Amino acid sequence: EAIVTSEELGQDLEHVEVLQKKFEEFQTDLAAHEERVNEVNQFAGKLIQEQHPEEELIKSKQDEVNASWQRLKGLALQRQGKLFGAAEVQRFNRDVDETISWIKEKGQLMASDDFGRDLASVQALLRKHEGLERDLAALEDKVKALCAEADRLQQSHPINASQIQVKREELIANWEQIRTLAAERHARLNDSYRLQRFLADFRDLTSWVTEMKALINADELANDVAGAEALLDRHQEHKGEIDAHEDSFKSADESGQALLAAGHYASDEVKEKLTILSAERSALLELWELRRQQYEQCMDLQLFYRDTEQVDNWMSKQEAFLLNEDLGDSLDSVEALLKKHEDFEKSLSAQEEKIT
Repeated sequence: EAIVTSEELGQDLEHVEVLQKKFEEFQTDLAAHEERVNEVNQFAGKLIQEQHPEEELIKSKQDEVNASWQRLKGLALQRQGKLFGAAEVQRFNRDVDETISWIKEKGQLMASDDFGRDLASVQALLRKHEGLERDLAALEDKVKALCAEADRLQQSHPINASQIQVKREELIANWEQIRTLAAERHARLNDSYRLQRFLADFRDLTSWVTEMKALINADELANDVAGAEALLDRHQEHKGEIDAHEDSFKSADESGQALLAAGHYASDEVKEKLTILSAERSALLELWELRRQQYEQCMDLQLFYRDTEQVDNWMSKQEAFLLNEDLGDSLDSVEALLKKHEDFEKSLSAQEEKIT
């Protein structure tokens, strides 16, 4: 009877399970004694049937044994129910404690002030955080189930209702805290990603501008018309590549302006990079225009040299014609010479237009 009237219900789930184990051993022992009680009842019935002189005392003792037996069985059922209820409550406590422990462990990860130093590290951190968020989404069902279990236990175990409510509130507080942490960290990582994406684009574009300036400045001025034409064609190809990067410059500028409009924590750095990027782009266009003018001037000069050389060659040939002292020795030969001279004068007029 001392076992079934014990008020000890355990301090935690492991303790309750030890008490349940002991109680199961008691129940086994109790079941083994039930046959002994039945034997006592049978023997008492036999004695009464035989009209034993102590019949009244036998009946009294029989009733006393049966009453004690039924009382013991009733107490055993009550004890069994209390231990079962205690196990339910302690199992709930354990599940809540384990869930809170997991939440706090993940919370330490989300409290990190590492938001990445470059685009690759930010992307890695974002992937890791998205994995944590998937874990949280899976945990949400467990939190809801534990809250529902808390409501049920408060109804079925009113004596533990206040303690269960405390656990429930502790769980909800930790859950809300980690959800807030997760949302804040995701927002900070997104801010960091947008910044690092902008900085990566800035580095790519400024590096490209440096390379393009080197290309534009690389060519020496040509020494003939064909070379000058080739320079102009290649220079125009450079302009095509510059034009092809206009969308990249525009996109980078829009990204930077969006960061400034959002009041990004690195606004000063972004503003500085936007100024540099704009200046680099303008300097590249100015350099291209300057070289275009130089190449066109070179082309004009080479055309002039070519035309001058052609006129000089023509005049040298015509001078030999004019110095010829042959004036003809017959009418036909004089007319032929006059015809050649008229052709010369026409050619001279044409050359004069070219020279002037």
